[in-house]
Amino acid sequence: MRIEIEAACKEYCSNDTSCVAVTSKNDGSEFILLKEQTLSSILLTCAVHGNLKLENVLLDEKLAPKVTYFGLRPLLGKEAASPSESPAERDIFMFGEMLLQIVTCERDILAAICSHTFKHLQHPIQSFTYPWLESAPALTKFFTQTENATFKNDDSVLKTGEDLLAVAASTVPPALTINPITETVIEKSEEKISNLSLKSDCENLGAVNCSDPRVLLSVERFNLKTFKFIVFLEYQTPVSGSKSDECDVAWRFRNKKEKSWRKYRDFRRFKFGIGENCTYTVVYAGGWHSGINARRPRTRPNTTRSGGNLKLAPRIPIRDEEINDTIPTLGSDMNFREGKYLYYARGGDYCKGMNYYLWSFLCGLEEAMYLNRTFVMDLSICLSASYNPSNKDEGGKDFWYYFDFEHLKEVASIVEESEFLRSWKKWDRVHKRKVPVKKVTSYKVTPMQLKDKNKSTIIWRQFDAPEPENYWYRVCEGQAAKYIQRPWHALWKSKRLMNIVTEISGQLDWDFDAVHVVRGEKAQNKELWPHLDSDTSPEALLAKLKEMVQPWRNLYIATNEPFYNYFDKLRSQYKVHLLDDYNELWSNTSEWYNETTQMNDGKPVEFDGYTRVTVDTEVLYRAKIRVETFYNLTNDCKDGINTC
Repeated sequence: MRIEIEAACKEYCSNDTSCVAVTSKNDGSEFILLKEQTLSSILLTCAVHGNLKLENVLLDEKLAPKVTYFGLRPLLGKEAASPSESPAERDIFMFGEMLLQIVTCERDILAAICSHTFKHLQHPIQSFTYPWLESAPALTKFFTQTENATFKNDDSVLKTGEDLLAVAASTVPPALTINPITETVIEKSEEKISNLSLKSDCENLGAVNCSDPRVLLSVERFNLKTFKFIVFLEYQTPVSGSKSDECDVAWRFRNKKEKSWRKYRDFRRFKFGIGENCTYTVVYAGGWHSGINARRPRTRPNTTRSGGNLKLAPRIPIRDEEINDTIPTLGSDMNFREGKYLYYARGGDYCKGMNYYLWSFLCGLEEAMYLNRTFVMDLSICLSASYNPSNKDEGGKDFWYYFDFEHLKEVASIVEESEFLRSWKKWDRVHKRKVPVKKVTSYKVTPMQLKDKNKSTIIWRQFDAPEPENYWYRVCEGQAAKYIQRPWHALWKSKRLMNIVTEISGQLDWDFDAVHVVRGEKAQNKELWPHLDSDTSPEALLAKLKEMVQPWRNLYIATNEPFYNYFDKLRSQYKVHLLDDYNELWSNTSEWYNETTQMNDGKPVEFDGYTRVTVDTEVLYRAKIRVETFYNLTNDCKDGINTC
């Protein structure tokens, strides 16, 4: 055929060397006669394509996309544009369609969206979102920030479900729903106590009556005006402070920048004066946790999971009693036998980076949800060497050091591995009829193949193949990606770590700016980040921040720079705060230390690199002005040269 087409071209041009014959058909028909100069001018013209689709985009040997040009006929006026849309408009639309086809692995995008929507309408309890149906910023955020199986090992910012997905009000458990205290609520409370009055002679007033409702109302109004980023949920009745004109007040709140429904607690000391008409006014408010008379009584933490009594640190701090880390039990033998379970054996992604862990764990969890089974969960995490001072992989880390186990239990059906194996062995030992088990030895057996076809009590996925065939997340690739949407909403950061975040933010009175300074290995790699080291030098930082942050502001620095004094130059212009300034929050007298020690059978838990980055990330998110390393401090690309 090729020879025939070449012969036809030569015949068509009649041996004219300045002639070029172009065909738009594979069979060599429909020739267009061009002069060489005409063709050159067309090809050098910046023109729309008019026929973009996957078949017209090819990859070269370096996987760079090349758009094949099938648009000569429209340029020569042989083909009119559609009366309803121009070729440029058609290109824009078809480029978007190509992008969605690549992302969703679907040719028919509309049908795919309808199919997924129908699936979730059948199971409304599972929240879902399609980023491509949201705004352009949401689309950009989804593709640039959500981890994927290519795994750039960026451990400078750590995200979980509360960062990636907005929590709808309807998903808040009814028991946790509390109407916030607003100006309208305060005004209604004032109306109810309008008949109460102070003594007419204000000068003869003695000590402030902390139980007077108007004392609390003055605190509520003061807090609303002072702390703009806080949602106040409920107050306790004020109690006396250390002086006659002081009261200590406690309240529960959440931060507007945190998308979860978790609540936190603060208690402060307030000094009062008498205003017009003998009303109370706040003269002075103490700092974070200054109202010690309003704090809850100190309680001894519960014993360990195994029920043993532990020797605790000398000082027992106030414990967050809202955290419930109890492990779900299977109950009787019959309860175990009537259940349906999905069990993932340990795979090759164990001891890999935390990105791998999250991507793989959520794959298994969503497959269990898809199959309507209970997920058998190994609570032991191996933390990769990059997060450990020892520079070695360390196993035996507990899931709830890093993540909110209580929230996970609320949104997913899970059982702890040792509890599950104990019940399984007990059943097989006591009963002649063994538990039905379906062993799946390859990730290529898809969740769709297991759906409704297998009645076994246990589906046991085994990952014995060589790497990377033995990674959990392989189960969710290919066709399965259309059905398995990872449940990011199920994974939140640990409430214990978030208490540290709240403590730091509270000590800064929620009024601070922050800069994220990424250095470490990236700053040393001049091949991928040629300017990062110099752009984050102390001199460059000071010059850049002067343009963005007002002088003498509280400036929190979230960084992986190991040298504490590296940022001393900034202290000439700002009140600088680093994570290590707050190390008493995880010292051996802290709440975090005592509770994690208790969970670890009396052995102290290290405040490792992952916990540090988690806290740094969340404090960074709460800043009023946030300066990022990439695109603020340096023009280098986040993932290396030519990746911007």
